[in-house]
Amino acid sequence: MTVARITEIICGSSKSFQDAIEKGLERAQKTLSNIEGAWVKDQSMILDNGKIKEYRVILKVTFILKG
Repeated sequence: MTVARITEIICGSSKSFQDAIEKGLERAQKTLSNIEGAWVKDQSMILDNGKIKEYRVILKVTFILKG
């Protein structure tokens, strides 16, 4: 039997949403083993004087628990 867990992480990038996703997954792989998938729960931006300062995503990351 396989058991999975889902954890939620928040990631940011000054470049793009795509870059925030990639950085978040790269960082998650340093801590979590057996990552099976992920999806974007939400996206937002931090503004500074009307200009985008940071792109942020909330990711839900699925990983398989070791037996």
